[in-house]
Amino acid sequence: MRWRWSTFIFVALCFLAPSFALAHHSITAEFDPSKVIVLKGTITAVDWVNPHVYLHLDVTDENGKTANWAFETYPPAVLKRGGLNRETFKEGQVVSIDAFAPKDGTKNLAYLKHITFADGHSVEIWIGDPGQYK
Repeated sequence: MRWRWSTFIFVALCFLAPSFALAHHSITAEFDPSKVIVLKGTITAVDWVNPHVYLHLDVTDENGKTANWAFETYPPAVLKRGGLNRETFKEGQVVSIDAFAPKDGTKNLAYLKHITFADGHSVEIWIGDPGQYK
């Protein structure tokens, strides 16, 4: 009886595993790697959570209007392996961000590619090849 139950669990997990893998989206599902935008502003919040870390930035346009943008990036574990942590991004920091634009153009959401801090040091976040999506 015990063997049957463990076999049933194993078979059920084999059928469910592909659905878990399909739940994660490709960067091209929401962003356009061929369109890089550059925005400068002040970090207002950092969501250091799974499945992706988000930076929130207040960006003021040439007309003086301020909009809050969200920048999606890698999961916390990937950023930690790259030497980044919660203390890297602090509220109030002025930064310049290069990011992949949203496909639909209606959201203030982009995928973080490169960040430059006020003191001049910068970090390349994107480790992929945008050319692979063309």
